[in-house]
Amino acid sequence: MNPNKALWEKGDFTRIAAAMRESGEELVESLGVKDGMEILDLGCGDGTTALPAAQRGATVLGVDIAANLVAAGNVRAAAAGLEKLRFQEGDASDLRGLADESFDLVVSIFGAMFAPRPFDVAKEMVRVTRRGGRIVMGNWIPGDPTLIAQLLKTSAAYTPPPPDGFISPVSWGVEDNVYERFAAAGVAAENIGCERATYVFRSPAPPRALLETFKHYYGPTMNAFDAASKDGRTAELEADLAQLFEQHNRAGADRTEIPATYLKVIVTKP
Repeated sequence: MNPNKALWEKGDFTRIAAAMRESGEELVESLGVKDGMEILDLGCGDGTTALPAAQRGATVLGVDIAANLVAAGNVRAAAAGLEKLRFQEGDASDLRGLADESFDLVVSIFGAMFAPRPFDVAKEMVRVTRRGGRIVMGNWIPGDPTLIAQLLKTSAAYTPPPPDGFISPVSWGVEDNVYERFAAAGVAAENIGCERATYVFRSPAPPRALLETFKHYYGPTMNAFDAASKDGRTAELEADLAQLFEQHNRAGADRTEIPATYLKVIVTKP
């Protein structure tokens, strides 16, 4: 199986997405999504951005590598009565079946960054975007002191070294890499912009409960615990992550509100 597909089908990201809904809606609002727009949400999960975009009248296609998330997205679309929203399986590195210049907006929030072959990802996103359209990415930043970057860093410290040729997903959070990858796809630097933005994970439960959700349902964290258990380091990893979640929580002991900084990329196709 495609290792990226295996990673995201291993858990159940819908459990994580529940803490991301409000920020997803805020992001869609900031993008100026309007009735009649055609949007591709790449690495869409179960629709944290796709659903609010469709609720604003856009025709939205969500594409994800994980069959379980595609199924969950289609259930959410049907339950919401959104006939112009659908989800299908696909690989951000190879969007075969999607025609050139099909979308006014291509959005990928913490999705396409995890696909292999980042230069192919950039090329495909540019290819399916209409002239004058936009590409918007949200990418976690390597070494950033906020939650997700530190979660990924801690998880990596407990897992075996990646295979030769592996390109870290958080390399998409480095501005120079973003410019290089989109330049190779034919986009001039003046049509590429990067800024830091904040996503907030919110839950009515305490931060330890959110950590349990990541432990049991988030692929990278699940892999870290699998590896730690083989080395007799499960308690050590759990303690490291508990400290991380509690340290970043700004809502008190009984509920969770944890901000996480990311690189927001906006590309305009000339």
